[in-house]
Amino acid sequence: MTPQCETFRRGDSGYESARRATCRNLHLPDRYPDLIVRATSEADVVEAVRMAKANDWKIGIRSGGHSWTCNHVRDGGLLLDLSQLDTVTLDTESMTAVVGPGVRSNELDGLLAQHDVFFPVGHCEGVGLGGYLLQGGFGWNSRAVGMACESVLAIDYVDGDGVVRHASPGENADVYWAARGAGPGFPGIVTRFHLRLHRRPPVIGGRLAIYPLESLEEILHWAHTVGPDVATSVELMFVVSRRLPFTGAPGIVVISAAFADTLEQVEVDLSFLETRPPGAGDVPPFRVMSLAALTQETMAFLPEEHFHVVDNVWTHASAEQLLPVLQGIVDKLPPAPAHLIWMNWWPKLARADMAYSLEDQTYVAQYGLWSDPSDEAAVTSWVMDGMAELAPYSTGIQLADENLARRDAPFMAAANRERLERIRTEVDPGLRFHSYGHADA
Repeated sequence: MTPQCETFRRGDSGYESARRATCRNLHLPDRYPDLIVRATSEADVVEAVRMAKANDWKIGIRSGGHSWTCNHVRDGGLLLDLSQLDTVTLDTESMTAVVGPGVRSNELDGLLAQHDVFFPVGHCEGVGLGGYLLQGGFGWNSRAVGMACESVLAIDYVDGDGVVRHASPGENADVYWAARGAGPGFPGIVTRFHLRLHRRPPVIGGRLAIYPLESLEEILHWAHTVGPDVATSVELMFVVSRRLPFTGAPGIVVISAAFADTLEQVEVDLSFLETRPPGAGDVPPFRVMSLAALTQETMAFLPEEHFHVVDNVWTHASAEQLLPVLQGIVDKLPPAPAHLIWMNWWPKLARADMAYSLEDQTYVAQYGLWSDPSDEAAVTSWVMDGMAELAPYSTGIQLADENLARRDAPFMAAANRERLERIRTEVDPGLRFHSYGHADA
């Protein structure tokens, strides 16, 4: 391996800090790889895979560490850290970019903003593009431009034998199909993503309205009424917390992020807000801001140095069906920063043929966060009990907020899952790479 490549064997003095550094969640599972490798180049990846093959080790892969379940941390074998594979090659003339899996999505956006181009990066800071793109890429303005993985033109990857390969619609097409939505079930290690870029919306910004917790019923019915007709350029959601970052008090914040060509278009696209329920406090007008600023506001709900248990559902249940369940979840809501998210999705775009294949009208997620270890049982129960109540109305989950180590749930169409498992068997017959948390933890 290159001199810059660091390795940590179990028992080494730096091993535990290296293991903990691979996951943002302080709730790190009691699983211990035999070896952790911090790759700095594709050559390091090749050598690490060949080492794993020689030792008959399975491989877990980390790019940004935002997997709430820390799916990449497994007992035994090799943990390959790709966070330093973070180069970006930008070609604004062809509207393409080549990025490493360790590039953080907010860092990519900062670079693209300088050149007035756009990519649907993740809603959170620090998300590594490797995991984000492989699981689908549920990002900013994805309702209008598609899931981020749909803008992946090709990949370079290392297979289970340590051979560098290329996958695109015309080469290793099945692997390319799998790379767009397989998530941690992808049978290889992506070292480069070839991306299609988009024109940057000239106007980006948002509008907030803050309500008391008692307004949940009115807000839910209203959101379900307007949701189907909300322009794809708008992300409508609400967040429920016992201490909103904006006020320091309990409440529900209705958030409308918009991506438009003109302020006049924003006015039209956000006109549905005039029908919102009464009862909000002072409602400021639409505020133009950078995507970086929008992302920072999102991060106010996700402070560093916390334990996390997160889970989610896709659903097309009505407001009447969801209300008693969500009201029960809100009634038992733990202290902040734990929170509940409801998001309007209503996919309008025809999806490409790819592994990603499951979504629905509405997205609901419970974010259980705590800082005192003694709160683990109560917060975890809040998430798991809430998901059990939502289960009759769930059509599946999205992998970004998966909790598969604790609760099995579909995350792609059944036929796509069957095809993916056939591809995995064909291209990784030795099962060198770990799959989903519930499958082989």
